[in-house]
Amino acid sequence: MVYQEEITVTTHGEGEIVDLTLAVRRCVAASGTVTGTCTLFLIGSTAAITTIEYEDGVLRDLADALERVVPSGITYAHDARWGDGNGRSHVRASLVGPSLVVPVQDGALRLGTWQQIVLLELDVREHRERTVLCTVIP
Repeated sequence: MVYQEEITVTTHGEGEIVDLTLAVRRCVAASGTVTGTCTLFLIGSTAAITTIEYEDGVLRDLADALERVVPSGITYAHDARWGDGNGRSHVRASLVGPSLVVPVQDGALRLGTWQQIVLLELDVREHRERTVLCTVIP
């Protein structure tokens, strides 16, 4: 049986990285699935989801890399059209991506020792409510 629930978090500005691993583990446990997959989909176009070692150094490295690839100090066509200043947010989110699939093995997420599931808040707004759809398929 497919199991699905929403994980909701409130973020507090561009650059915040939220560790979702515990919430996703709870979802997998509630599903009762022993072997299968857990698909995560972030609803929205100015945030992203990925895995990383949730450690201050590498989190800063990721933020620095995104700034180098999609700099904040340039003009984006989206900003000219909509005037909301989050053109870079859309581009960064698109590059990282809105979804992730993690295997479920022996009733648990099959993650590496130092691998956590994270939500990247990339929007320039002061805070946002984010929803991640967690679907566990046996």
